[in-house]
Amino acid sequence: MRKILITLTAITVSAVVSGCAGSLEAAGKNNGSYRLAPDKYGVILKAPNGKTVFRYMTRKPKKTNLAANSVCCFHPLNTPSGQRLTDLAPGDHHHHRGVFLAWHSMAFREKADFSQFGPTGPTYGWNISRADFWGWGEFAPTQDRIIENRKIDLVKTDADQAKLEIQNDWIIKGRTMMTEVTSATVREQNGAYIIDLGYRLKPATDLTLDHTAFGGFCVRARNDGDSCYATADGKVKLPDPHYSVPELNWPAEKWYDYTIKLNNGKTIGVGVIDHPDNPPATWHNPRYVWMVNPCIVAAEPLKVNKGKTLKLRYRLVVHDGPIPVELLKELSSRW
Repeated sequence: MRKILITLTAITVSAVVSGCAGSLEAAGKNNGSYRLAPDKYGVILKAPNGKTVFRYMTRKPKKTNLAANSVCCFHPLNTPSGQRLTDLAPGDHHHHRGVFLAWHSMAFREKADFSQFGPTGPTYGWNISRADFWGWGEFAPTQDRIIENRKIDLVKTDADQAKLEIQNDWIIKGRTMMTEVTSATVREQNGAYIIDLGYRLKPATDLTLDHTAFGGFCVRARNDGDSCYATADGKVKLPDPHYSVPELNWPAEKWYDYTIKLNNGKTIGVGVIDHPDNPPATWHNPRYVWMVNPCIVAAEPLKVNKGKTLKLRYRLVVHDGPIPVELLKELSSRW
């Protein structure tokens, strides 16, 4: 029933917003707006010119190399010319998936009830549920851990921009341990797609995100060509990070860009801008993994108390051609 509801939501998409019966997807076809269309793996956002900006995936393909239990990612994410930027379940890391948010070492903690233990029972203690929603499985369990989509709404659309709201549940053994509400605002500027992503994460118990070198928000890009990373100061020449040594992560920057010259001769890339209100992050961008990952737990663990909300914001600049340095500088200086 959950999957049927997702599809119907994607098709009918809130008649309240449009002010009449029918869908914003249908309205978009009539007035040149961005529009949301159903897809067998989720929903597809189309630009006013009809090109696909991205698919938001909610279901695994029947035949896939994806090792992670969860999908819930943006893939494919395309450039304005229609070139695919992201990768899904690549040969080097089968659990990676487009643009996604997850951690591989998490602990949900709540007070244990020892009332049945009698007078010699523990005075206090905790029930701890560890989880890897990233999909690696090295530092926490992946079994019976899954991020499931509940709802996708196209809450605003016109010829200039679209705004989606995505609701996901982070589930352990059938119990929702955290709710996620993600907003995605999409527009085009200077020949690039600008995608503003806002995440609101609310755990059902006290939550600790463990101290690790990588995890959290990640753009997993394709690797079939010559690639490089850059900041406002130019091409990055630092040694590669390694998952076992958080200190090797690249330093905090307003943005890092990944650009690749594909084997087909096209040049594409993505700049990831870190919002100043996010927890401090260093960047896990190993050249041999082809991902962009501002990691908020590389310096220390991060705790989120029950009832509190962790808010994260990131801006993507998805471009054709070489790095749009001036655009990235402009978009990182104002939000």
